[in-house]
Amino acid sequence: MAYIEFDHVSKLYGTSEVPVRALNDVSFSVEKGEFCVLLGSSGAGKTTLLNLLGGMDAVTSGSILVDGAEVSALSDRRLVDYRRHDVGFVFQFYNLIPNLTALENIEIAAQLCKNPIDAPTALSLVGLKDRGGHFPAQLSGGEQQRVAIARALAKNPKLLLCDEPTGALDYETGKGILKLLHRLSREHHTTVMIITHNQAIAPMADRIIRIRSGRIQSNERNKAVIPADQIEW
Repeated sequence: MAYIEFDHVSKLYGTSEVPVRALNDVSFSVEKGEFCVLLGSSGAGKTTLLNLLGGMDAVTSGSILVDGAEVSALSDRRLVDYRRHDVGFVFQFYNLIPNLTALENIEIAAQLCKNPIDAPTALSLVGLKDRGGHFPAQLSGGEQQRVAIARALAKNPKLLLCDEPTGALDYETGKGILKLLHRLSREHHTTVMIITHNQAIAPMADRIIRIRSGRIQSNERNKAVIPADQIEW
């Protein structure tokens, strides 16, 4: 059994008279420890898929399994535990608490989990051990995104979900974030899924999944992974 399995998953919004089909009969699998890139244009269904996988939304039909557990069938209470302990989230716009320092932003996440990485260690992992006392407004965009990654890592998650993590960053900073995510995946054996519209990121992935109009177009294992610092866009 694969680590992540989507089995004929559909997601509808709107009314029964005028339904909007965000995902349509989606099936794919991802192996444990893989660095996976999910590619698709705006409106393709990427964020809906990530929200379902992260337990932030419910399927209309089909099932989602993560590490043998059927996430799509969990109760609300169990979903809270799943999001809290098993999944780390990294968003495009950081979502840091502005009146807390970098270290305090990470400590909040660490306090919610069973087996966390302590906040200073998490900051060191992303190269910011000397910036823990700074507030988000005192950090660059790249540094804020690294704090957001450290916050996710502090949960010691099995699964790291990243929604356009370089979308708000300049080219060089974006490449640095991708290198960091790739290194953390390799060193901690964390399953990482990045959703993006940037086709250039695909060659660095172990697995490349393409989605269009709510349907999976392809799911390929990359046999020639390229280091992030060799990627150009």
